[in-house]
Order: sequence, then structure tokens, then C-alpha cells
Amino acid sequence: MKRYSGQTRMLVAVDCIIFGFDGQELKLLLIKRGFEPEKNKWSLMGGFVQPDESFETAAASVLHQMTGLEGVYMEQLLAFGEPDRDPVERTVSIAYFTLIDINQSKLQLSDNYHAEWISLHELPGLIFDHSHMVEMALEKLRYKAAIHPLLFELLPSKFTIPQLQILYEAVYDVTFDKRNFSRKVLSTGLLVKQKDKDKLSSKRGAFYYKLDKRKYNAKFNAFLNFVTDPGNLK
Repeated sequence: MKRYSGQTRMLVAVDCIIFGFDGQELKLLLIKRGFEPEKNKWSLMGGFVQPDESFETAAASVLHQMTGLEGVYMEQLLAFGEPDRDPVERTVSIAYFTLIDINQSKLQLSDNYHAEWISLHELPGLIFDHSHMVEMALEKLRYKAAIHPLLFELLPSKFTIPQLQILYEAVYDVTFDKRNFSRKVLSTGLLVKQKDKDKLSSKRGAFYYKLDKRKYNAKFNAFLNFVTDPGNLK
């Protein structure tokens, strides 16, 4: 096979920023790195892109190896290519962030990687530029979730409005007015009210809702304005 003459080769990797929600907190799935450099330090899950793989295929493979899940929400974040980001060899990393239901992943989480769900408020130091990746992923998640309904990807199939509000408050680290939040969410027409209630959280209980999948898919990229002025929410 012909090669471009006079050019230096470099490695290409993918890193997955895996967000999950446990009903109270937004969390990140991390592993202990199993080899040098930075062995036993906290890391995102990643891997090198093979010659026959696209970036998306490589990232999906990493996610499946770690969680056993397929077909979950995944979006390319950015390419990280500082010359000294990896001390061993020049490596460009294509970062992806993904949203999954923690309870679903717990059933299939691989034991091979010593993975742990860790609260965003308690994140340890991460190897290389992984902390920067997480910061950028959270910033993009907040911006997109303000106008698109992608945070529903973090919830079980059946949920209450209070549970949904807790999720949004966890993502934005703010408190929303209950009435205004409920009104905005219900005005989207995405939710289908169920007959049963969650009676564990309060005496009166809160009705469960499910997503109208058809409307959800149709409106996923619509500007639904869930959160006003996301740029001011940190």
C-alpha cells in the first residue's frame, strides 16, 4: 500500500464520557487504568481505533465492552490533539459523550475494568486531559439539554415529573420552580400520563409518565426551550 512520503505517523484513539443518573445525582463512569503510564489512576474508558473501524464504530465498541449496552445516545464531542497529551506516543483522541440509565447498565456492567459510578461533585483527578474532556462534555450537555429533550435518555422508561426535575437540577446544579418546570415539560406534549403513582416519595404520590416515542423522535432536534438562557447556568 502506498504511503505519503515524509509524514510522521500518529495513533488515533476514542474516549467515552459516560454520564448516568441514579435518581439523585449525575454521575460519571470511570475506570482504574490497567497499564502504564498512569497505571491504577482514574481514567475515562477508551481504546485505539483499528484500521477497519470508523470513529463511531470504535466508540460504540468501547461502550459495549464496558456496559454491555447498545443503541444508546452517543455524540461526538471534539478531537483532542495536543502534541504532549500522551507521554508515550503522539495520540489524537476523538471524545464522545453518552447518556445511559444507570440502573440498566448495572445489570450488565463488565467486571473487567473495575468501573465505578462517581458523582460529578466528587470526581477524582483523571489521567492526561480527561478532566478537560469531562468539563467540555458537561458544558455541551447543559447547552443541548436546554433546548432538546435528550436528558430523557438518562431516565427509566417510567418516571415522575419530580424525578425529571431532580435530573435537570442535577445537570444544571440549580433549583427550578416546581410549577414552572412542570408546566414547561407538559407543554411539550412528549409525555403520556400513566394510571399508577409513585407513592414512595410522598403520601399523595406522583403520577408516572412515559415518553411518547413517536413525538420524542420527531421533536428531538426541535427547539423546545426547556431551560431559559442556558449560558447563565453553571
